[in-house]
Amino acid sequence: MSTTIAFESREETERTQGSRSPGPHRGLAPFVVVQRTLQYILIVLLALFCLIPFAWLVLSAVDAHAGPTVQMPTLSLDNFVRFFTSADTPRLLVNSLIISVGATALNLALGMIGAYALSRFRFRGRTTFMFAILLVRVIPPPATIVALYLMLVQMHLDDSYLGLILVEAAASLPVTLWLLKGTVDAVPQDVEEAAWMDGCSRLGGMRRVIFPLMGPGLGAAAMLTFMSVWGDFLTPLVLLQSPDLYPLSIGLFRAFSAFNQVDWGVLAASAVIYMVPPAVLYMVLRKYLLKSSLGGALKG
Repeated sequence: MSTTIAFESREETERTQGSRSPGPHRGLAPFVVVQRTLQYILIVLLALFCLIPFAWLVLSAVDAHAGPTVQMPTLSLDNFVRFFTSADTPRLLVNSLIISVGATALNLALGMIGAYALSRFRFRGRTTFMFAILLVRVIPPPATIVALYLMLVQMHLDDSYLGLILVEAAASLPVTLWLLKGTVDAVPQDVEEAAWMDGCSRLGGMRRVIFPLMGPGLGAAAMLTFMSVWGDFLTPLVLLQSPDLYPLSIGLFRAFSAFNQVDWGVLAASAVIYMVPPAVLYMVLRKYLLKSSLGGALKG
């Protein structure tokens, strides 16, 4: 009984002392408030820095009297009408689609075959080879663009869709190989061997077993490749000389820099249209991107 009374007395004493003494963080409260205030101000400034260009872009695209500053628009779709009825701008959009879709398709076709070989076959120097092809992607594009141009001139592929598609597909191939190799590694080899037992050849097993299971990896690789090619500016600028072959990225640059008077409305409408294909592709392939990221996380 006496032990219980002593224990309760000690608890009461500690509670009383704790209520009298200031907490260790009570003196830092003003500093914390100032710190959080500065953080919020910085976040708001960064958000405005990122959102104001998009606000100008959207508002100017639907403004009949668009200018270089953000202003309340006089709502009109005339800028988009002029984009599609002009003799030059629709061709720029078509060129971008041809180059991006062609390079993405070629990149995926080569990536599937190469990733299967790297995953299923064992040969001397395989790991070194994989890191070597990834090193190609690490090298800055301006360092090799002159050599690529001279190679295409020797092969008579300069100033052509084919030459540019080959270069763009090859530039994105290292990342595609690494991504798809992990996808093929995740497919049990027993499933492929079962297809061989049923009479499929190796190519038949690849087509019927491996490739259908590579959906998430293919979706992620397609998205990354398309975005890389669609947003590329330097490569088509150097490898193409004919304005009829220019993609929309160069068209936007020429519209801004080649004339003394800029048509801000059409320029903004062109930029909005330029953002639509990647956004649509992302909406279509986002489930594959999620599955690919989750699959890599679960495997790791």
